[in-house]
Amino acid sequence: MKLFTIYNRMLLVVLFGGFITVGAFFYQALTYILNSTIDEGLNEELMEVREFMHSRNHAPAPKGDKNLIITFENIPNATDYKEIKDTVFFNPKKRVTESGRYLKADIVFEGRPLRVLIINSKLPQQKQFQLIFFAILIPVLILFAVLIYINHYILKKMWQPFRHILSQIKTFNLNKESKYISVNSSVDEFTELDESVSAMITKIREDFREIKLFTENASHEMMTPIAVINSKLDNILQSNTLREEDSQSLQDLYMAISKLNKISHSLLLLVKIEHDLLTGPEELSVNEMILQKADYFRELISERHLHLTIKTANTTVKTSRYLFDILLNNLFSNAIRHNIDSGKINVSLKDGELIFENTGQLSPLQEDKVFERFYKTAGSEGIGLGLAIIKQICNKQNFDLKYEYRAPFHSFIINLN
Repeated sequence: MKLFTIYNRMLLVVLFGGFITVGAFFYQALTYILNSTIDEGLNEELMEVREFMHSRNHAPAPKGDKNLIITFENIPNATDYKEIKDTVFFNPKKRVTESGRYLKADIVFEGRPLRVLIINSKLPQQKQFQLIFFAILIPVLILFAVLIYINHYILKKMWQPFRHILSQIKTFNLNKESKYISVNSSVDEFTELDESVSAMITKIREDFREIKLFTENASHEMMTPIAVINSKLDNILQSNTLREEDSQSLQDLYMAISKLNKISHSLLLLVKIEHDLLTGPEELSVNEMILQKADYFRELISERHLHLTIKTANTTVKTSRYLFDILLNNLFSNAIRHNIDSGKINVSLKDGELIFENTGQLSPLQEDKVFERFYKTAGSEGIGLGLAIIKQICNKQNFDLKYEYRAPFHSFIINLN
């Protein structure tokens, strides 16, 4: 979840909680004021009843006020009893049930104890209460919404430098000489982050150039002595002055040097693939390239008495010619090297799916390790980099690669789409 979203959610929770707390307090305050006003009116009404009865010598007649009800009840003895509470009553003047406040008190009229009951409806005050409540609530809600919008807008503007920095980090590519564009921000933390990222990118580019230069130089310098050793060994092996045991030792040495040469070439190729140091994409005819490669490997296939079957359909793909050539080279080499004598190789191309099948050992390879560097099966004479190169090329060209074993065939399936 984004920091911006987390902050907004926390702000909403705090504001909503504050709004509920203040609203509850405001509601209680208004309720208290409403009840106090009604209670004051009830006490005044009681005083008026007492004064009226004292001056007129009879109980007051019912008033025309529909919200006020006064009744009298004979009691045995008059006390200082007085009670004010909320109530729900039937108003005969309106013929409806309402909420209100009542006052009960004892009085003595002409030596006769009476209990007077005065009920006042809350309806008029409640209407005033509602008007006041909504008169305050609506502006508060509007202010609440405006505050959230302004906060959202300000935060969005404030975080723009960070988003700009993050966008450049996401699109950063060592193999493209795109320049890092610094941001101007009045926020010290963003300025510090910008300077740190800029310095880090500069350092990464410098280190990458040094590693790239070292790799190229090391590869070039290693190839030269290997070539010299190969040449010298060729000359020695072709001479007739060697004893048989010396010839065998030199032959083993020659094979080891050849293997070292292949490993060096393969590792250098992997580095170039990983860092996009090869040619760009172009439209290629896959079926034509497969047929060309089949002709190229025809002699090796014949030596092993392998049966090659090719079924292709006209398919084009936009990719690097150099990389796709290496891909097919390694697929054919793998199918030949790890096959059995008089075995089979099936190559099919249909609906953008390229499948290489070959017979070989009668057990599946380890699917989780088959594309790892230097992975080899028991008895394999390869260097263990062919399938790793295939995997790396597929990753770079966005091809889907998978391995399956359907006895007796080992299958490598590449989705070119």
